[in-house]
Amino acid sequence: MYFITYGLKKIFFLPLFHAFPGIWCFNELFFVKEPQDVTVARKDAVVLDCQARGELPITITWLRNGVKVSENERIYTLSNGSLYISEMESKRGEVLDEGLYQCLALNKYGAILSQKAHLTLATMSAFEVQPLPAEVHEGSIARFTCKITANPPAIITWEVNRTTLPIAMDRITALPSGVLQIYGVQQKDAGNYRCVATTVSNRRKSAEATLAVIPASNLKPFHKPAIIAGPQNITASLHQTVIFECIATGNPKPIVSWSRLDHKSIDVFNTRVLGNGNLMISDVKVQHSGIYICRATIPGTRNFTTAMATLVVLAPPSFVEWPESLTRPRAGTARFACQADGIPAPKMSWLKNGRKIHSNGRIKMYNSKLVINQIIPEDDAIYQCMAENSQGSILSRARLTVVLSEDRPSAPCNVHAETMSSSAILLAWERPLYNSDKVIAYSVHYMKAEGLNNEEYQVVIGNDTTHYIIDDLEPASNYTFYIVAYMPLGASQMSDHVTQHTLEDVPLRAPEISLTSRSPTDILISWLPIPAKYRRGQVVSFRLSFRLSTESTVQVLELPGTTYEYLLGGLKPDSIYLVRITAATRIGWGEASLWTSHRTPKATSVKAPKSPELRLEPLNCTTITVSWQQDLEDTAAIQGYKLYYKEEGQQENGPILLEASDLTHTISGLDPRRKYHVRLLAYNKMEEGYQADQTVSTPGCVSVRDRMVPPPPPPHHLYAKANSSSSIYLHWGRPAFTSAQVINYTLRCNPVGLQNASLVLYLQTSETHMLVQGLQSSTRYEFAVRLHVDQLSSPWSPVVYHTTLPEAPAGPPLGVKVTLIEDDTALVSWKPPEGHRTVVSRYTILYASRKSWIAGEWQVLHREGTITMALLENLVPGNVYIVQISASNEVGEGPFSNAVELAVLPKESSESNQRPKRLDSADADTVFSGYYQLDQKSMTGIIAGVCIALTCILICILILIYRSKARKTSAPKSIHRGPDQLSHSSSTSVHANEMSKSIEGIAENEESLLPMIMGNNILDAKGGTDLIINSYGPVAKNASKKKWLFFQGLKKVKTEEPQRRFTKAVCLYQSGTTVIIEKDCSQEQPNYQATYSIIADTEHSANSEGSHETGDSGRFSHESDEELHLSTGISATSATSDSFEGNDLRVTMCPVLSASEEPPDQSCPLSLQLPRAGQN
Repeated sequence: MYFITYGLKKIFFLPLFHAFPGIWCFNELFFVKEPQDVTVARKDAVVLDCQARGELPITITWLRNGVKVSENERIYTLSNGSLYISEMESKRGEVLDEGLYQCLALNKYGAILSQKAHLTLATMSAFEVQPLPAEVHEGSIARFTCKITANPPAIITWEVNRTTLPIAMDRITALPSGVLQIYGVQQKDAGNYRCVATTVSNRRKSAEATLAVIPASNLKPFHKPAIIAGPQNITASLHQTVIFECIATGNPKPIVSWSRLDHKSIDVFNTRVLGNGNLMISDVKVQHSGIYICRATIPGTRNFTTAMATLVVLAPPSFVEWPESLTRPRAGTARFACQADGIPAPKMSWLKNGRKIHSNGRIKMYNSKLVINQIIPEDDAIYQCMAENSQGSILSRARLTVVLSEDRPSAPCNVHAETMSSSAILLAWERPLYNSDKVIAYSVHYMKAEGLNNEEYQVVIGNDTTHYIIDDLEPASNYTFYIVAYMPLGASQMSDHVTQHTLEDVPLRAPEISLTSRSPTDILISWLPIPAKYRRGQVVSFRLSFRLSTESTVQVLELPGTTYEYLLGGLKPDSIYLVRITAATRIGWGEASLWTSHRTPKATSVKAPKSPELRLEPLNCTTITVSWQQDLEDTAAIQGYKLYYKEEGQQENGPILLEASDLTHTISGLDPRRKYHVRLLAYNKMEEGYQADQTVSTPGCVSVRDRMVPPPPPPHHLYAKANSSSSIYLHWGRPAFTSAQVINYTLRCNPVGLQNASLVLYLQTSETHMLVQGLQSSTRYEFAVRLHVDQLSSPWSPVVYHTTLPEAPAGPPLGVKVTLIEDDTALVSWKPPEGHRTVVSRYTILYASRKSWIAGEWQVLHREGTITMALLENLVPGNVYIVQISASNEVGEGPFSNAVELAVLPKESSESNQRPKRLDSADADTVFSGYYQLDQKSMTGIIAGVCIALTCILICILILIYRSKARKTSAPKSIHRGPDQLSHSSSTSVHANEMSKSIEGIAENEESLLPMIMGNNILDAKGGTDLIINSYGPVAKNASKKKWLFFQGLKKVKTEEPQRRFTKAVCLYQSGTTVIIEKDCSQEQPNYQATYSIIADTEHSANSEGSHETGDSGRFSHESDEELHLSTGISATSATSDSFEGNDLRVTMCPVLSASEEPPDQSCPLSLQLPRAGQN
């Protein structure tokens, strides 16, 4: 049908656009002025405005509470359409003129209705709250309050001793809500106080209350802050002014601050503080709604207290989607959409020419939409969408224009119906009498004949048949049918309506039974009528079957169809009986119910509580409501109730323990289309009472597959907000419905990734918000919600994910360590608190010297939760500092660690400060040798320092290489070593005068040239050669090796050269030559080792041949000498190069021979010449 209808619209509009050019151009009817809410005094006159524009003539009619106003001399309509009331009247207990007024404007195109205006009389009640006497100490706070209900709201002022109280003082604050606050009470404030309420027509004065001032005591002990008058929950209308009160006491005087629970900023443009902490919000808007927190804090401490209140801002309806005017052909379909927002959610309704529309077969209203099927000429009208709530109403209009076709076919004729079965009816008809050849399809329409708001169903079939069987009908029901013929450019009128009744059938299900006992020997069986859709005809009889659970013999009773209870007597006490029931129509018996068990009471249970009157009702497809009423004549004491339930064939759940005051309970999380057995009993301290048993069936969750009625839409705008580490607050929007039906919601909650479906939590509520508690911290949950209305269930809403807040840190940071890294700077480090679920977003470091700590003056540092170290700078030497650290997150702050002390020594104690002192929270007297965690900045500094050091070392090496090359180019070959002796070429080429100069220079620098004496060896102090002298003479090298082999490893040399034995030699030297000989001249020195240290090493020493070949500068590393082993056990003061400046040194020494060689001529000395300073 929809395809054909769409095609008709598509084809139909094109030729009609020019054929009927004026059909879209009507003079629109609209209001210029609409009536507004007004409050007047009795006997005053009032005018309600109403002015409409459109094609004349326009008729204005006034309605009060939906009924036309009867005009007379006192009430009549002015020429401009406004309503005039010359004098407001009312009688005691009855208000004649008060009510909701609307004006209706009518012209030839239709009618429109205005918004509702509330006309009320000015009234004032008696004082609901009177000020009370008070005694306060001098310097404290006095508070008086009064409350009165008035329309319009009264203005509250205060008097003291019957004179107007001056409120210009800073100490006195008078809130518009009727609260008087006096801060810092003085003796002169004592007196009698009362409040005065004033409106335009009334004035009332409250009773007087005495304020007595008690002299203050000199002792003012410290006490924590306390809020003596906190904020109260407020529900306000849009644009009103609201005030949250907050009075706090404490010593020292606390500071009051305000914040929002959702951490949103408070509107600073519309908000200000009255007095010493009262929050006033003017011109409130919807975004001001929320939970406000008042916090009172003692300055300089962590002592605070809070109080909170909720602000709900109500808003009148406002349209977010407006209906649009439509032009449709006859038999077409028109759909108007309309959507409005408001707080509370507005109720939506539709008007046709100012009259409310009721759903019928062709016209349906759902989801705030209006659908008109099979349009007829009478549907041509002005339609209005009206949204209203407690704050007001608004309307939006749209025009439906119906276009008629002249050559459309006539209606199908001779329509008749024949019943085929309990669910099928055969419908037949004849083709139209006119233009039947243009028919392309037929549309069959049918609906139930009984009841209101029945859904109309439609089936489209081809033009090649004139009969059709509808086989999805309900048994024993009347249905109405009609046929419409379609052509390409339009449709026929509806055919005549026919009504037909389907046959009866056996009942689809058995009644739900309830079992109770009035005595130990009886069972009262009661049951409810079968719902009509399961009855499938008229029930003519019931059959009861019962037996003992231990026996197989079944007793059967048949009762008339009008009976709904039966008492079984003569039963055995304390025995389990099984009962079931079957219903029958004239067609036959239906299926029997399953056996329901019941235990009769014990024979001794005469004082036990009687069985309650139990009632079960399905709330939706997964929830049942259990309600009960205890017998008023029962005198037995009741401590509480025990509730059990089970699905048929499954294990019983329970008991659920309920209080004695409970009379209802909701069982949720059930399966649709299942039968459940519920039993309830009362109990006391003595024994359990008589039980009541009843069965109930959950309905199916109706969806589109079950019937053509569309399911209700799911709740929208599901919003989740974590309140704490174990609770999440959820809020959602209520979809718009055409009637004020009771709506219930099922909330589904489970952790993300849950595998066990039995752990899914289902919660029931009738509100559009819920606080889900008992959740795990730092866990991600998924939420979805669905609604249930009139046995219909919506789909689940889109899933919303939210994570609970982490738990506040339960312990302090661990391993707190403090190290003094500079004279005035210390490094403090720590580890996160214990707990795998603990999340830290910030660390707080408190430190202070002992003097400041005693005064309570802490210095505070904050670090992000990922950083576990901080620098304490600008420390004062000579002080001992105390350090404490705590961890916190968005939920709260954890405890502080144990105090760690850091001693910053005075600067004059430089030696003691050279080594950093490190203290930790575990042992402040022990130096900790562990590592510290380094942050990114510290690592960057270390890397930069290492790079600079490496660069400096590289530059030094380059400089040394450069100088070495310079010496290579100018230094002579100073020493050549033969195979058997040491020979120096420089000593054979010197002249006699040079020798004498060298001797003189040596004599002058004799003291500075003293060699280093180590063991049995004497080392040349100049350091220019590697010549060693002992008591036997110079120590000779292995003549078979070249000089550069000197740098090879010691291990190889040791394996090649055996230990040497030295013979004593005669040392010849010239006069003035300094030779140092060991005093102890032993004949043999086995296992000889030379231990020495170089005293001076200057650039004035001559380079050896070996040093030229290796590129060395002549500074030998004696650690790699082939024959000498160094010892670091001896040290001496180094000689400077100045000791040799200007002198040549020649030393004549005896050669040293091995034990196997013959001694040479003792007159042949070896000479060593040291160059003059400045020479190479």
